[in-house]
Amino acid sequence: MFKFRKSLVGVLALAVVPMALNSVVFAQPEGTVKIGIMAPITGPAGSIGTEQLNWAKLAVADFNAASGWNVELVEGDTQIDPAIAVTVAESMIADPEIYAVVGPAGSQEVSAVGAAFAEANLVTISGSATDPGLTQGDFSTFFRVVPTDADQGPTDGEFIANELGATKLFVIDDQTSYAVGLADQASAAFEEAGGEIVGRESVTQDDQDFSTIVTKAAGAGAEVIFFPGQIASQGALVAQAIAEQGADIVLFGADGFQSVDDFIKGSAGTAEGAYVSAFAPDIHNLESSADVVARYTEQYGEFGTFGPPTYAATMVVLEAIWRASEAGDLTREAVVTEVANTAQELSVLGGPLAFDENGDVEGASFYIFQVKGDNFELVPTTAAEPEPEATPAS
Repeated sequence: MFKFRKSLVGVLALAVVPMALNSVVFAQPEGTVKIGIMAPITGPAGSIGTEQLNWAKLAVADFNAASGWNVELVEGDTQIDPAIAVTVAESMIADPEIYAVVGPAGSQEVSAVGAAFAEANLVTISGSATDPGLTQGDFSTFFRVVPTDADQGPTDGEFIANELGATKLFVIDDQTSYAVGLADQASAAFEEAGGEIVGRESVTQDDQDFSTIVTKAAGAGAEVIFFPGQIASQGALVAQAIAEQGADIVLFGADGFQSVDDFIKGSAGTAEGAYVSAFAPDIHNLESSADVVARYTEQYGEFGTFGPPTYAATMVVLEAIWRASEAGDLTREAVVTEVANTAQELSVLGGPLAFDENGDVEGASFYIFQVKGDNFELVPTTAAEPEPEATPAS
C-alpha cells in the first residue's frame, strides 16, 4: 500500500489504483462538499464537453472511493456560449457548498466569468482554456492545467513551415478570443519562418458552408489552411469542401477538432491526412495512467485528449479541498491558496503538475497529431516528446 505524504495526491492524481486505499478513511467535514464543472455538455461542442464531464465524474468517484468522502459534482452546461456561462457561474457562486469549479472549457467563457469568480473567491481550473491573457489580468482565482496559445501558436506555425515545408498559408478564425489569438500567434510564427499568409477569413461558429473560403484559399495558392476552430464539425465541413474541389491543400486544426466522431467520421473520410495540435498527450500509452484509462474506457468508452486534463484539474481541486479541510479551514479562500500550492509528482498526464505565480501550469508541451484512418496518431516532434514519467512515492 502506498504511504500518504501530505495529501492524497500520492495515489489519486497519479492515476495509481485509488481503490487500493478503501481501508484508509479520512474524516469528512460537516456539511455537504460540492465542486462544479462548467463544460459544453450539449450543443455544437457537446462531444468534447461530454468527455470532459465523464472524466470529472470518474475523478470524483475515485476520490470518494479512496478517501471515504462523498463529494458531489454539480454539472453546468455552458454550450461554450459566454452568455450561458455567465448564468451557470452565477448559480455556482450562489451555492455556498461549492468550493471549486472545474472549467470553464472555452477562453471566451473564462473572459466572461473570470471576474465574478475572483470576486467570490471561488477557484476555477480549466482543462482547455488557452488564451494567454486569462492569467495576465484580474482573474485571480483562475488556474489551468494546459499550456497557452503563446506556446501553441509558434508550435503550429513553425511545424507548418518547417515540417510540412509550406510557404503559403490561409488562415480561418471563428471570431472567438481563443481562435483569433491562436491564429495570430501561428501566423506570426509562420511569417517569421519565411512563409506568406495569403489570406484570412473570419467565420461564426454557426457557419455551415466553407466552399467559398476554400475556393479563395485555392485561388491564392495556399498549401495549408490553418483553422483553430472550437467546433469539430466545422473542420469536417472544411475537409469536405477541400475534397469536393479537388484542392491540393492540407487542413491543420487545433484542440477543438480533436473529435473522432465529429471531425474524422463527420468528414466521411476527407479529413485523412489532416493535422491537429493539442494541449495534452494521448495518455493511452502512459504506463502510469493504465489503470485509470482502463476504468474510464470500461465505463464511458473511447476518449481523446480533452478529457484527461479535466481529470487532472478535478484531482487538483479535490486535493486542495482535502488539504484545507485537514487544516481546519475549509473555505473558498483557503481552497484557492491550496490550489496555488499544488505540487504533484506525477499527474494522469504523465508528468509533474504545479502552477506558476499567475496560475499557468509549469512545463507543459503541445502535441501534434495526424488523422490516419479513424484515429489521431502522434507526430514525432521535439514539442511532442512527453515529460519523463516520475516514480510515485512509496
